[in-house]
Amino acid sequence: MLKQRIITALILLPIALCGFFLLQGGAFSLFIGAVVTIGAWEWARLAGLEGQPARFGFAAITAVLLLVLHHSPSLAPVVLAVAVLWWALATRLVLTYPASSEHWKGTARKLLIGLLVLLPAWQGLVYIKALPSGNWLILAVMMLVWCADVGAYFTGRAFGKRKLAPQVSPGKSWEGVYGGLAVSLAVTLVVGLALHFSARQLLGALVAAAIVVFISVVGDLTESMFKRRSGIKDSSNLLPGHGGVLDRIDSLTAAIPVFAVLLWVAGWGVQ
Repeated sequence: MLKQRIITALILLPIALCGFFLLQGGAFSLFIGAVVTIGAWEWARLAGLEGQPARFGFAAITAVLLLVLHHSPSLAPVVLAVAVLWWALATRLVLTYPASSEHWKGTARKLLIGLLVLLPAWQGLVYIKALPSGNWLILAVMMLVWCADVGAYFTGRAFGKRKLAPQVSPGKSWEGVYGGLAVSLAVTLVVGLALHFSARQLLGALVAAAIVVFISVVGDLTESMFKRRSGIKDSSNLLPGHGGVLDRIDSLTAAIPVFAVLLWVAGWGVQ
């Protein structure tokens, strides 16, 4: 298993780095759209669509909607605003699971939720990419999530006692969340000081980092909630040793649109 994980990572890492940081404009949108479309194919299984024709059909619908968004940039603020509302609701659904499952039972509702998860993630990345220092901002949100994941893993293993959402993901603890948050805030502080942020800018960056970290945890738990309800361990087997695409981007699907909205609120890139 470890060998598989390493080989898969060595193959995917250069592809991901080139796609995220070297592609521009339509090519970048297409690359991210391909990833999101694969995620939609996986989500269809979580929603209860077992047959491949139905799953490919949902993926195709997602791809068409991405094309519509690509040609209608004026919809971006609406999509990102809806994402903020959705992830606020998702937080409540996760914390009240399994009782909350009554509100999203049925294939149609699960598919709609899949669109609320995936489409804003694409829109958020496209928006961030177009900003000044877009590549650095994309790297920043990824680093926040990765640092939080690493910090949560080690802190949770060492000190984890209070379960975060035992019905959704029994292995996660509040101590792990706080540890991951501490690591991400420490990295944000160091970067802010290195870039000579003013006190106001530094405070804003720390608050934004905390919000992004907490919502990334919700993104992770949301996919876990749907997998648990469906009795599925991994979203797919596309990535040997790693599960599926959704298993690798679940935290980012929540963090990216919220990060994009925070940048917009802060006036980043606005002249």
